[in-house]
Amino acid sequence: MRYQRMMWSVAISIFGSLWLAAQATPPLHIKNSTLPPRGYARPPFHLKGPARSSPTGLSPAAIRNFYGFSQVANQGAGETIALVDAYDDPNIASDLNYFDSYYGLAPCNSSNGCFTKVYAAGKKPNSNSGWALEISLDVEWAHAIAPQAHILLVEAASNSFTNLLQAVQVAVSDGATSVSMSWGGGESSGETSYDANFNQAGVTFTASSGDSGSGVEYPAASGEVIGVGGTTITTNSNGSYLGETAWSGSGGGQSKYEPEPGYQSNLPIPYDSAGVRGVPDVAYDADPNTGVAVYDTVRYQGQAGWFQVGGTSAGSPQWAALFAIVNSERAAKGKSALSGTNYSVYDAAAGSSYAANFHDIINGSNGTCGTLCNAAAGYDYVTGLGSPNAPGIIAYLAGLP
Repeated sequence: MRYQRMMWSVAISIFGSLWLAAQATPPLHIKNSTLPPRGYARPPFHLKGPARSSPTGLSPAAIRNFYGFSQVANQGAGETIALVDAYDDPNIASDLNYFDSYYGLAPCNSSNGCFTKVYAAGKKPNSNSGWALEISLDVEWAHAIAPQAHILLVEAASNSFTNLLQAVQVAVSDGATSVSMSWGGGESSGETSYDANFNQAGVTFTASSGDSGSGVEYPAASGEVIGVGGTTITTNSNGSYLGETAWSGSGGGQSKYEPEPGYQSNLPIPYDSAGVRGVPDVAYDADPNTGVAVYDTVRYQGQAGWFQVGGTSAGSPQWAALFAIVNSERAAKGKSALSGTNYSVYDAAAGSSYAANFHDIINGSNGTCGTLCNAAAGYDYVTGLGSPNAPGIIAYLAGLP
């Protein structure tokens, strides 16, 4: 009996220790990939590891070197990048200030006119920790890529498409020339009625393609929006480009409801005989294992500080920043801001200009559906046309008539 009591005591002790360890150790991989109810959106981000007191994710300098932004003198001066998100991040101004200070970036705040936050419905929304983390990612990394651009954060009253699209209209009316939507929801038969929100002269729209692998989300599915898929990057210690593969979580495929746009019918697209929209159009680093550093003090799942963040929501604001740089260069040349940008982006992938403007992603997959799930030479339904070779594509788009 004494032996049994002793063994039972040891078992309880071991179980208790394991349970306490499980409670004390944050999950190594947090994803926000469950699709919301129809008519609502969620931000597709992934985290690697717990929040820390110092960053572990890639720095602005590393990403700028990797894609070649460090070779581009223009930093978006004179342009407005709008980040459309749901709910309120009460700490975003101070978090952005800390991010900028840590990395030696130009200060971006309301005092110097670099940063503005507006409420789309005219009053402050409720706060939401998941959306606050997305807001930190969007604002900090749009500024990191285009440090001289004006950052306009437009907060929707909720994550319903009705409220988010209201925020999109506020972003346009407030002068944004590029608008990032790092969110998405399931497709629906009525989505084409929303597309007119993105048919705006002089404004480019980007959206995340999703983070659950093969499958299409809206608004990335809209033919008026540039859908951004995801990659896993390989870099050396100073951020130089060594290569990319398709990220397994990258959303993509063929839309159920959107017709094939003219810019895709002009380019060889696998299985485009179906006459439907292919998603995504382009790609960017999204694997949380190669994720970026984000500073956020609104506690998410009990954590705050420096997060390492991936997901296709990381690529949308950075592509929006790229278009702000393009428009800044165009303005300097006396040209208007890009319109119908999807056509221009696909033109940049035509013929001999392709290799100068894009990194073609030819390896990796986001599922087991064959051609529709595999990266391949040219366009594919996982990484689109590929990731940006920033010096090339910026110069190409800035030079268009």
